[in-house]
Amino acid sequence: MRPDTAGRSVPYDEADLLRRARAVRSRAYAPYSHFHVGAVVVTPTGTYEGVNVENASYRMTTCAEQTAIARMIAEGDRGPIIAVAVVGDGADPCTPCGACRQTIFEFGPDATVYASGDGGNPLIARISELLPHGFGPHRLAQGQR
Repeated sequence: MRPDTAGRSVPYDEADLLRRARAVRSRAYAPYSHFHVGAVVVTPTGTYEGVNVENASYRMTTCAEQTAIARMIAEGDRGPIIAVAVVGDGADPCTPCGACRQTIFEFGPDATVYASGDGGNPLIARISELLPHGFGPHRLAQGQR
């Protein structure tokens, strides 16, 4: 166990998560952009891998983070997400896109994100830093009173 960015003790190793995300990236389906992304999502009870899956209709493309979170939900795990590792092609950190940030926030508003590329120097941030003032279930519930 080690502390995350919020000082909590967590059941994962950052280097192992990034290694796993880097390894799964090779399974991505990216015939159009040729940009391969792998992700690993961690909850208190499990880890879930995902890759980007492109489509000729770009709007139908699925991000690696979305694939991992869909696997999490399909396996009956509702989180919370405590960590997400994302590795993409290129030297710079591959941070989640806006839609992925929103989905990570939905299931893990306190999640730590480890974003990396082939350069090996990960960007480490809380999802709330990547999605300031995020709109989540708590805020939605305020309209139902």
